[in-house]
Amino acid sequence: MHDRYELIDYVRRDGIAEIILNRQPVNAFSVQLLEEILGAMRAAAADDAVRVVLLRSALPKVFCAGLDLDIILDSDALKVRAFLERLYSELYDVQHHMDKPTVAVVGGSARGGGMTLAISCDMIVASDAATFGYPELEIGVVPAIHFMHLPRIVGRYRAFDLLFSCRAFDAAEAHALGLVSRVSPSERLEKDAMALARSLAAKPPVATRLARRAFMRANDLDYRRGVANAVEDFVNVATLPEAQEGLRAFLEKRAPSWKG
Repeated sequence: MHDRYELIDYVRRDGIAEIILNRQPVNAFSVQLLEEILGAMRAAAADDAVRVVLLRSALPKVFCAGLDLDIILDSDALKVRAFLERLYSELYDVQHHMDKPTVAVVGGSARGGGMTLAISCDMIVASDAATFGYPELEIGVVPAIHFMHLPRIVGRYRAFDLLFSCRAFDAAEAHALGLVSRVSPSERLEKDAMALARSLAAKPPVATRLARRAFMRANDLDYRRGVANAVEDFVNVATLPEAQEGLRAFLEKRAPSWKG
């Protein structure tokens, strides 16, 4: 069964719901894209026929490039804060209460907010051609939410390296760090992801639901308090002249002129 959205495709079959990002050219997060993702996740959560959710991209070289810079550029703090509260808090709430496994399928590049989206899932399956990165600091903003996520996943010192160097890294390194659950050859990614989804969907549904709830409670680690701090940290930096210069320089494909 197919439900109609503008920027995503939502497909349900055999107990598996696929949320497929399809906002050309790079699946950058806009308000509408986020709304559609949240809507599809809520639909999957409410559908008793759905046992597993796959989140992937229709674009072969990109999973999600991060925030649409129009959200931040020349915006006031209230607008930026409202968007981030939805991206950080509502995305977490929907995932937390999903009651069924969710798997991010990353076949291309994931950056910034794309990392937020992928890490919100229970598992990340990547192709051997996938790349990851946190480029925020390079353009004068901060990867605030990842200050919470990443040290818990890969350790403090490796997290600092990734977040402050802003370097891209491949699927093999992501897997070695524990950031990615499984790596598949590019030509087999969708097939392997679907096989994983079928395996998860075949588990006893009530036991799986209760086990996932217990897992989420055990691993919450006071996340909601940290989200509020992350929103404030991002907004405080994103509205500074330095961040605005970094964003303009990125859009104009020139080197930024830092005055600080």
